[in-house]
Amino acid sequence: MRFLITGVGGFAGSHLADHLLSTATADSEVWGCDLKGERRPFHPAELKLLAADLRDPAAAREVVARARPDRIFHLAGQAFVGESWANPWETIETNLRAQVNLLEAVLAARSSARLLVPGSNEEYGRVAPEDLPIRETCPLRPDSPYGVSKVGQDLLGLQYFLSYRLPVVRVRPFNHIGPRQNRKFVAPAFASQIAAIEAGQPPVMQAGNVTARRDFTDVRDMVRAYALALEFGEPGEVYNIGSGRSRGIQELLDVLLSL
Repeated sequence: MRFLITGVGGFAGSHLADHLLSTATADSEVWGCDLKGERRPFHPAELKLLAADLRDPAAAREVVARARPDRIFHLAGQAFVGESWANPWETIETNLRAQVNLLEAVLAARSSARLLVPGSNEEYGRVAPEDLPIRETCPLRPDSPYGVSKVGQDLLGLQYFLSYRLPVVRVRPFNHIGPRQNRKFVAPAFASQIAAIEAGQPPVMQAGNVTARRDFTDVRDMVRAYALALEFGEPGEVYNIGSGRSRGIQELLDVLLSL
């Protein structure tokens, strides 16, 4: 089995590489690509790295040609909701163009690889009370440019399944947290502030709205779900992934403070 992870230098991508390498057979290969193709301290030695800007169609074709994957996890993209407000078109262009190029590269290679397209819970946006709990059939009401870009990726995956029968499985992950996550996200933002206070910084926390509630999953569980969804999910279908439990931001902060 040959695996390809786009965005392997990112949060979920790096943990997915760890998971696949820990569970793969001896003759399997795990390939990863990101913009620079640099080996990071957390990258396993067995990971085969490629540098590629998937916004370039030729680069996407080269990645697919070199990796010759049986399974593709497309995790590359602009992942910050806040950044999407500052640069809406850049977010939409980056996320959609890269995916179109990857899908076209798979078609051009006449590959039979199964492909995972992660959307986001942000696709649901403003959820009406009568739509709770959120199911895959809940109306999509994205309320950020990032959410719109993920709806676009989601439906592009569906379209390539319907038009070309590419075995695309779509998932909508809810919030995931854990080691290596960027400080722009809530859990590492809290953790880094607490560490700084322990190191002598004045004991003041920037916490934002702690009354909000989210569904948090450990990233190592999330990437296991990605692998299971791609292997056993039905092509063309979409699956929510989360813990199924709502947790308050204040609860998250209290747990980190207790540590």
